This record gives sequence, C-alpha cells and structure tokens, in this order.
Amino acid sequence: MSKEILTLVDALASEKNVDREIVFSALEFALATAAKKRFEQDHIDVRTEINRESGEYQNYRRWLIVKDEDYTYPDTEMTEEEIEEKFPGMHLDAGEYYEEKIENVEFGRIGAQTAKQVILQRIRDAEREQILNEFLQRRENLIYGTVKRVERHGAVIEIGRLEALLPRDQMIPKENLRTGDRVRAYLKEVAQQGNRPVVILTRTSGEFLAKLFEIEVPEIENDLLEIKEVARDPGFRAKIAVKANDPRIDPQGTCIGVRGSRVNAVTNELAGERIDVVLWSPDTAQFIINALSPADVTRILIDEDRHTVDVVVAEDQLALAIGRGGQNVRLAAELTGWSLNIMTVEEADERHQAQDSQTRAYFEEHLNIDSEVAEILVQEGFVTLEEVAYVPIHELLEIDGFDEELVNQLRNRARDAILTLAIESEEQLEKIDDDLKSVAGIDQDMLRDLAQHGITSRDDLAELSVDELIEITGVDTDAAKSIIMDARSHWFTEEGGANE
Repeated sequence: MSKEILTLVDALASEKNVDREIVFSALEFALATAAKKRFEQDHIDVRTEINRESGEYQNYRRWLIVKDEDYTYPDTEMTEEEIEEKFPGMHLDAGEYYEEKIENVEFGRIGAQTAKQVILQRIRDAEREQILNEFLQRRENLIYGTVKRVERHGAVIEIGRLEALLPRDQMIPKENLRTGDRVRAYLKEVAQQGNRPVVILTRTSGEFLAKLFEIEVPEIENDLLEIKEVARDPGFRAKIAVKANDPRIDPQGTCIGVRGSRVNAVTNELAGERIDVVLWSPDTAQFIINALSPADVTRILIDEDRHTVDVVVAEDQLALAIGRGGQNVRLAAELTGWSLNIMTVEEADERHQAQDSQTRAYFEEHLNIDSEVAEILVQEGFVTLEEVAYVPIHELLEIDGFDEELVNQLRNRARDAILTLAIESEEQLEKIDDDLKSVAGIDQDMLRDLAQHGITSRDDLAELSVDELIEITGVDTDAAKSIIMDARSHWFTEEGGANE
C-alpha cells in the first residue's frame, strides 16, 4: 500500500505539473477526512501524516490547547489545566496541540473515486494559487486579456492561464463586451470569494486612465511628465491634471499629441470618453481655475476653514462652468479636492453685500460702535473679533481716522466680547442633552453652533435637513448626511421594536 501511495503521488505530480508536496498534502487531507467518518462525533480534528520516503502513514486525533475562558468545543479542545491533570508532567501552552494515534483507514477503503475527487480538487486549487502567485509576482497592473464569457455579474477575462473577473459596475457603462473581444483593464484587487481568491479588474478607475496615458506618452514613463490627479465620469468625460518635470516640455500639448493623436488613442480605448488635459498648479486658486476649463473664471473666494471655494464667472460662462448635468464642476471638484460653488458676478456681489451687512451688524453689537466705524472695519477686511483684538496696533493706526485712543478701545472691547461669547458658549453646551453629544461625527465646535440655533437634543438634530445642518455648522455634504442618518437611527430602532 505504501508503494501505491508513492506511485500515485509521482503520477499526479507529473500529470498536473505540481510539486509532490501539494499531492502529499491533498492525500493527507483525503485520508484524514475518511478517518473522521469512523467517529460518532461530528467535529473531531484528525491529522494524517505520510512519510515522504516510505509512503507509510499514520492518523492522529488532536485537541487544541486553550485557556479556560476560551474553552468551547470539548471534541476538539482541551484546557491547559485539563491536559496537566490527564497527563501529569506534560505541559502544553495555549495554541499547541495534544495528539493521540488512532487506527489508520485502509487506503483502499476510502473509495478510489472519492479520494481521486478530493485530491484533484486540492490540486486544482493549488494550481490556481500557483498561477495567481506567478501573475502577481510580475507586478502587472495594466493587463491585456480576452473575454472568455459574459455573465450576469460581469465578464470573465482570460489572461494567459489565469481567469479574472471584470464586474458589471467596473465596466464602462455604454460599452458592450462580447466573447472573444480583446480588452485592457486595471488590476483593482484580489478578493476572496468563498474559498477561492479572485482577481478583480476595473475599467472605470482613475488609475486605469493614468496607465493608458503612460502607454501613449513616453515622457510619463521617463519621469519628464507626471499625472498628478485624475477625475472620471466613466464613458462620458474625464479630467487629468498634468505637471512637467522638465521646463522644456509643454505638459498639455505632450499629452494631447499631434492633432490629438495621443489623447484620441486613450479616448478610443474608453468607448469615446472625452478627456480634458489641464495644467496642475501648486497654487490652489490657479489649479481650480485650470480645472474648470474651458470656462473662464472671473475670480474665486477660498474658505480654508470650510474647504469650499466660491467661483465667480460671467453670466455667459455659467452654463459652461457647470457643464451638462453639473458634470464640469463635479469633475473639477473631484480633481482639486475642493467643494466648488459656481455663481455669477451679480450673485457674488449680492452675497458679498449680505455678508458685509452681517459683519457690520456683528461689530456694532459686540464692539458697541456706530455704523460708520463698523463700515470702516469691514472695508479694511476685518471679519472677526479676533482680528480686531489681536492684529498689530500699527496696522489699525494706519487706517484713516483711527487714533491711538480709538484703537485701544476697539482692541479692549473685542477681547471682552470674545471672553463673554466664550462663557455664553460653555453655558449653552451645558444645555445640550447627552444623546446629542453621542451622535457620530459631532465635535465641540459643532455642538456650540447647534446650541446657538436652539438645537439641544438628538431629535432636534434629526429633524434638520442636510442643507440646514450645512448652513449651521459648515460641514460638507457627505458629513452632514452621515451625521443626520446617525441622529435618526434610533427612530428606526424604536419603530422596529414597536412592530415586533
């Protein structure tokens, strides 16, 4: 029998072109599975060991050593104390195994067909893993394969001996792949599906677009040019921000190519997706202006705290800046990482006037000054009490009509007002319910903002709309949605409990 095992191992290893150790492991698994069936318990742990030289084998029943608090399955586990009581002088640590020899199952009795199926399945799994490892070792992110078949959940792409999956949601929306088509894609990840690792591909990612340009533009591969950012609406439009590392190179012209040859080659691969090549800039304002191309921007106003930018354009440029369905401004926002608000010059002036009016009223109230002095502060660019309180004295003295006495009064009043507002803010925080403080995403500054608007409980917050929360706290849209959903979560829990 031992000779039969060695002969079988050698034959399968040669036939399947796999290492003998893989066949030995598969055979040990088949023998251990057969041995388990001889016991009444359903979940015992059996290990089979085959001597690689002689072909002789032995079955062992084993128990995992665990600590008392982790003891759950008596058929497969023993505690450290239990093993010491059963076998005085023997000490095994948690994580080690205690083994006992059990009767071997005759090789012929496990059933030739069953054994063959188990062994071949294990070998197939090992082959797939070997092929996958060879593929991953090549570090090829951009792959070129053939559509083997198209299924409901995606297309199976054949890459040499490897099969990969291009899911439906990673396909370009308006393209129609058919069996036999040659297709490029980008390696997204290796995911676990059941017990098998599966290579997942994508044709919709920004990395895929960047890799296609790397093929068409040798200057990128040679580090003379680099793609800094990518934003895509797959199949429709994309923007890439490029930067030259060599001052002699025109980054936009180089990526576009003679008569658009290079960018057109990428467009054709992406089912006609239009691509805007924009110049990257380390200056935020200039980068945003470039990203909104082809629209002409009149001016922009950056709010660092809220990470938003008001973009002012002429009336005839408004539609171009926004784009069809908001596509142009959406891609520009994704490319730059800023939230962009597009408005006309008239709208910007109205907003500016409203903000100035608010600031004047704020200064009049908290600094106890007349409208004329408040107007001067606004015109000089002051917008907060902190600026008035702590700006260098010489800057205030440079303002026409401001003498030393007035400056000192303004600074002292501003500091007193800051202190008073801070005390009032802490008092308002004390009015806030603990359930509101527990909402995910809420910080102290937001709690103060909410308290100032009379929002002191979780239900008060839950009743707000996303736009109202953004207006009160200045958070972005995604954060506002997440906070409000968490605030409302107890409603659904209570409803579920009531229905039960």
